[in-house]
Amino acid sequence: MFLDSLLARNPGLAEAAADLHRRGEIPPDTYVMDLDAVAANAALLAAEAERLGLGLWFVVKQFGRNPELIEAVSRAIPAYAAIDADEARTLHAAGARAGNLGHLVQIPHRALPELLALRPETVTVYDLDNARAVSEHALRLGFVQDVLVRLEGAEGAVYPGQEGGVPLRGLDAFAEAAERLEGVRLAGVTAFPCVLCDPATGVPAPTPNFDIALKGRDVLAARGHSGLKLSAPSATSVATLPLLARLGATHGEPGHALTGTTPLHALDPTQPEKPAQPEKPAYVYVTEVAHTLADGRPALFGGGFYPRSHLKSALLPRTGARLAVRGAPAENIDYYRLLEAPDPDPGGSGSGFGSGSGVRAGDTALLAFRTQVFVTRSTVAVVAGLAAGAPRLTGLYDARGRAL
Repeated sequence: MFLDSLLARNPGLAEAAADLHRRGEIPPDTYVMDLDAVAANAALLAAEAERLGLGLWFVVKQFGRNPELIEAVSRAIPAYAAIDADEARTLHAAGARAGNLGHLVQIPHRALPELLALRPETVTVYDLDNARAVSEHALRLGFVQDVLVRLEGAEGAVYPGQEGGVPLRGLDAFAEAAERLEGVRLAGVTAFPCVLCDPATGVPAPTPNFDIALKGRDVLAARGHSGLKLSAPSATSVATLPLLARLGATHGEPGHALTGTTPLHALDPTQPEKPAQPEKPAYVYVTEVAHTLADGRPALFGGGFYPRSHLKSALLPRTGARLAVRGAPAENIDYYRLLEAPDPDPGGSGSGFGSGSGVRAGDTALLAFRTQVFVTRSTVAVVAGLAAGAPRLTGLYDARGRAL
């Protein structure tokens, strides 16, 4: 999905990643992250948000909750949205400030004392039970916690496994009950996803959930609540921030924009100067050929392939071959991923088993696609110095941000 964009706009990362693998400094199934590019992308987002008067809470699940990258991002965007309790702990340990907790995954009740003690700006609640629990634990800690009401998404506009929230028709009754809780204050609303990019054109547009959030904020305002926040996550990037501001959001939650891997970044790789696409691609997936099937199809070591990756092709740097990646069912474990067989070299033996193809076991393979590193079993390698032409490996981590 992003290989053309990567090779056009950050070829040094591809070269450095291939070299690290050839030298044995990184294993197959490794995401190589460009620390300089991530920091620069965060600075671009922060500057545009400031210009538009928007707040930002950054999200890190897509790059493996990596402490080096968290530190780099938080210099420009200090506060985060943590999708679950583990992510909040990692972000806090790396020195970032708690912006929004409970963003996609509610805080487990027994973790509330620990996480509320981080004094987050807001906590997202999906129902009255969770609002009551937040209120109870906030009072025990001696303060009133601001909460965002997660609104139930429109039918067909919510991802499976992410269901929940207060129905718009029930918001007034929810608010009446929540207003009686002494430990929380209704500070705004959120929904997910609020913005999506057209898969063919990349043009961002609001989903029906955005309109639900706007109407939800109106309900709270009519009840006398003021200064209400509206966080509109999904596809947050420099290109979509003006849309958020125009439609009335107060906050965005950039994730893939930090690594230059929103759907917008897959479409126009040769125009980095366009304001609509300033973030630079900042990661590449490195693996290697494990074996070749009898019909000539190379098999790559897996572990990091994400079902919604829109994966298209792989580059084998030794030969320069660009081979299509075959589809694979999401319900199967990705021990390997098959490529299409390369065209046989003239004069090849024609005996099968990959002969004449030029592909060898152990060959480096580079891929770039949409990912969520935290749900893989991959290694994450951080490279600094690419902006100055002197790349160096600064650390190896697992997919949850723990140093190896």
